[in-house]
This record gives sequence, C-alpha cells and structure tokens, in this order.
Amino acid sequence: MGFVSSYRLRLQRKRWRLRAMRKARELRPVARRTGQIGANDILVFTTLRNERRRLPYFLKYYRDLGVDHFLMVDNGSDDGSREYLAEQPDVSLWSTAKSYKRARFGADWLNWLQRRYAHGHWSLVVDPDEFFIYPFCDTRSIKALCDWLDASSIKSFSAMLIDMYPKGPIDAVPYREGQDPFEIANWFDSGNYMIRRNREFGNLWIQGGPRARAFFPDQPERAPALNKIPLVKWNRAYTYVSSTHMLLPRGLNLVYDEWGGEKASGALLHAKFLDTFPQKSAEELTRRQHYANSHEYRAYHAVLQENPDLWCKWSEKYINWRQLEILGLMSKGNWA
Repeated sequence: MGFVSSYRLRLQRKRWRLRAMRKARELRPVARRTGQIGANDILVFTTLRNERRRLPYFLKYYRDLGVDHFLMVDNGSDDGSREYLAEQPDVSLWSTAKSYKRARFGADWLNWLQRRYAHGHWSLVVDPDEFFIYPFCDTRSIKALCDWLDASSIKSFSAMLIDMYPKGPIDAVPYREGQDPFEIANWFDSGNYMIRRNREFGNLWIQGGPRARAFFPDQPERAPALNKIPLVKWNRAYTYVSSTHMLLPRGLNLVYDEWGGEKASGALLHAKFLDTFPQKSAEELTRRQHYANSHEYRAYHAVLQENPDLWCKWSEKYINWRQLEILGLMSKGNWA
C-alpha cells in the first residue's frame, strides 16, 4: 500500500474514533457493572432491539463458552429486553432511543464502549442471533483460544457467518424462550459462496448461502456480507469500519492467508430464520434503520409473503465444527 493510501486510512480511522466519542453522548447507563471487569476477562459487546425471547439462551451460551462480562446497548426495546438485562449480574447495559442508522448501524456506540472498556482485552462483538464457534470449542473454552492467539501473536480472529435454517417453512415450529435455536434451525448451505478481496482494506468479502439464493436470486452481489472479524485483542486505537466486516488498522483484516498455509478461523452460526423472523422483518422494514435504505429487509418482506422453505436438496444438516472444517468453511490452522 502506498503512502497516500496509508495516510488516508489513518485519517479515516481518526474520523471514526472521533465520531464514536460524539455518539457516546447518546448512551444512557442503565446498569453499569464495569468495575467487576478483571484484567484478563473476555468481553462480549452487543447492540440489540426487542430480543427478549432470545436473550436467556444467548447469555447461557456465551457464559458456558467462558465469557466473563457482557457490555450491551439496548436501542429502544419495548418487549422487556432492557429490564431483563438490567437484572443480570454480569451485564453492563446502556440504553438509547437514537437512530441506529445514524450510529453507523450501532458501530459508533460499540466502538466507544470498546475504546473505554476493552483496551487490552479480547473483545467479541456479536448480535443476539449469532453464536461463535471455533476449533475445539466442544472441549476448549474461549480462554484457551485467546491464550493460544496471544502466544501466537495473533490479534484478530475471523469467523464466517453461516445462515442456519429449518427444514420446512420458517414459522412452522415456534421458538421457545431459553431454547437452543439450532434444535429448530439446524440446516445450512455447504457451498454456494462467492469470495473476493477488498483491495482497500485487505479483507475477504464473502457472500452467498440461503439469503443469496432465496432473497437475492437475480442480484446475488447485493446479498449480505458473510465475512466477519468478531474477536479482537482490542486496543483503544482500533475501530470497526463496517459492522464487524473490517477494521482499522488495515493489518487486522489479514485473517486468512499466511506463508505456508492458512490461519485458524471460526464461524458464527446465524439463527435469524426462526418463527420470530417475519415479525422482525416487518418491524425493521417500517423503521428503515438498516443499510442502503433497508434494501435487505425489503427483499425479506417480499419473499416472506410466500412462506418460503429455505431447505433444498443441497442443504447440509449441522453436526459440529469438524464438519465445517471438512467443508472448508473454517480451519484449525496450526492450532493442535
């Protein structure tokens, strides 16, 4: 990368950091328990709205994985999410009714909280419907993964988003509070992915899967991005640029290729397609708080009128992380 391009990215990083500082004024503390955070604690950062039914399992999943503290922003929930989270002993909660879109889809709020509380910590940024898996996650805690990354001088860890879905109509089986969503949505696309490199930021851009084939069949290039870098050894000088798709400094985005092999990577199992999705889609279409004037949710709404079945003859039933590695969707790299 040339001097001019490098300098421009440094200016962009400074801009996003200053913007996050301004947007911090929109956050009102509801339950601030950050004094409990220990020096080596692993932190989860989340922005949410009206996810009350999902929250019990979400918190249990990440607690069982080894997460120590949750820092969460509630964006105007009216379903009891805020009240439920305020009672959790390992959750620090902020609330805002301000525009999610004008906060760069929540990135500004979380960039500020990470700058303030995550410096020197491993920080995992996920949505309430995203479940992080990594090599050996069935036998090793996330602390073991982070210890290995530290020992290997690796500062960022990628995870491809894998859309999970049921066999049959999305709303055929109701999701119960506290239930493992993958008891219902346990199928995924083993192929059908497009990959290209983003020259400016150096990251891979991945699209495809069931959302591309079902909701964007004529314009797959407009399907949502599936590349994520959710786990980072945070430094207050860092900033997310676009959701968790890419960061600055640019070197944090080089998460796949290395000399002589491939780097370890994980996956985010995406439990979007449950019976809660049609209502959520209609709400977000009305709010128009998502990317590109909510073109993604307009596509969802149009197809959902037909009560679609995302399952097809090429669908694969999820077993475990080793299956995803065999399929080439994640890798243990040189972590033995």
